[in-house]
Amino acid sequence: MKAIIDLHIHSRFSRACSKELTLPNLARWAERKGIDLLGTGDVTHPAWRAEIKEQLEEIAPGIFTLKKDQGKARFLLTTELSCIYKQNNKVRRVHHIICFPSMAAVERLVASLEKRGCNLRADGRPILGLSSQALLDLVLEADPGCMFIPAHVWTPWFAVFGSESGYDSLVECFGDELVKHIHAIETGLSSDPAMNWRISGLDSVMLVSNSDAHSLRNLGREANQMELREMSYEAFAEILRTKDRSRFLQTFEFFPEEGKYHVDGHRACGVRLTPAETKKHGGLCPVCGKQVTVGVLHRIDALADRPGGISPASAVPFRHLIPLEEVIAEVLDVGKASKKVAGLYEKITTDIASEFALLLDYPLADLAGRVPDLLVEALRRVRAGEVQIAPGYDGEYGVIKIFSDADRQIAKPHSLL
Repeated sequence: MKAIIDLHIHSRFSRACSKELTLPNLARWAERKGIDLLGTGDVTHPAWRAEIKEQLEEIAPGIFTLKKDQGKARFLLTTELSCIYKQNNKVRRVHHIICFPSMAAVERLVASLEKRGCNLRADGRPILGLSSQALLDLVLEADPGCMFIPAHVWTPWFAVFGSESGYDSLVECFGDELVKHIHAIETGLSSDPAMNWRISGLDSVMLVSNSDAHSLRNLGREANQMELREMSYEAFAEILRTKDRSRFLQTFEFFPEEGKYHVDGHRACGVRLTPAETKKHGGLCPVCGKQVTVGVLHRIDALADRPGGISPASAVPFRHLIPLEEVIAEVLDVGKASKKVAGLYEKITTDIASEFALLLDYPLADLAGRVPDLLVEALRRVRAGEVQIAPGYDGEYGVIKIFSDADRQIAKPHSLL
């Protein structure tokens, strides 16, 4: 069965996350988005774990659904853990996604972490004073079937390859013995698979993409599509463990320029720089003279041992997408948080098809007369990659445009709703 999978999300118990992130809301929005299998996120947090136990039931090995619910949404037990520690005279801040085959495995890891004094109550994404190697050891002790996936690996401040606190290779982070247990890495919003293909050392792992959603609307902004032999934890995990590229069908990606750490820059001064410009200025902001934040593109350039444009034998296909609400917002020429956008989004995802279906393959001819004409053209352009982007930098998301001002002047009048 084909399944769209988003492993990396959060609950309302994580800092800077929406209070609307409840299990019933997640199930409802997963269906609206067209997500078949959703990570629970934050399963090591005691209050969220209690809600999972109370509100979900296991319907297949490692797969959960809302009790007494007839919906299609399914959940997998997941969390993100933050390791902050010192190694080789450098402070490391590295985030990891853990996928669990059972609640018993979760409980065993929680007990091990609490025994070591880790505070799991303070945040849904807790900070651990453990190294990445130590955490991986504990995860494998809890259950060797767990999946340990380094998160958003290029983010400057909190990632295994981050320019500010990371490493130059997976072996450097995990060591020669443990690195064999790293079957996948998460590329993050600011890079796409093609950028990662420039590093031959990553040919041995699978590249996954997830939303890292802090709100319901951001679910599925990146995701994976797999052909599962059955709806079970093991069916998902074996694809990563055996690197089965025949069943890992594709990933769905942000345009990486839209990610908030794609290029270099200094947000306080509004300065956005290419890697070449950063080098020209000696790594300093040309306005204030302070150090710029080195982005993902620059960091990949530094570690790459291949030119761009090469697709290795290990490659899994991918497609760039723009979240449907962003597309609608540009069509209506309003902010994406406006009531008009929410109203049209709810109407078409309820009456016509899920967000993924509309973005990917719903026949555009069948939308005629049911949505604004300009929305049909916008979806065509997104599918064709016909967009313009001012890349993100230093924590600022990139600005993506589907239509130019000239396009709008010649566009035919259309009904908004």
